[in-house]
Amino acid sequence: MEVGRRDSSSRRALSQINVTPFVDVMLVLLIIFMVTAPMMDQGVEVNLPEVAEAPTLEAANEPLILTVDKKGVISIGRSRVDNADKLVPVLEQMLSTRKEKEVFLQADRDVPYGKVVQVLAAVRKAGVSKMGMVSQPPEP
Repeated sequence: MEVGRRDSSSRRALSQINVTPFVDVMLVLLIIFMVTAPMMDQGVEVNLPEVAEAPTLEAANEPLILTVDKKGVISIGRSRVDNADKLVPVLEQMLSTRKEKEVFLQADRDVPYGKVVQVLAAVRKAGVSKMGMVSQPPEP
């Protein structure tokens, strides 16, 4: 028998796990998630006003969020509404399936006050019983 060769009867099972393929797959998944994560942002960009002492409100179920962005575009969830006049029937339809008629208004701080008042009037006209305004705490 040669010095460099092993006898077939002296073979043993490998006791080490090769983790290189596992690490390769994890790195590929990490890169995929890092690339796709910024694309997952589906909200409306709104610069909220800052309020120092605002009480937090707890919602029993998923709230209906009405958004007015800095261009004055009105959105309910992900669906856009052309103007405040068309908001009333859309809100009435969405609220008909809900037990509580509750809406949260998320308006950009740069939206003219008149536009916010128009939206508030349309929300009241749609029969909303509870209304909350979304703000963010000031940065230290």
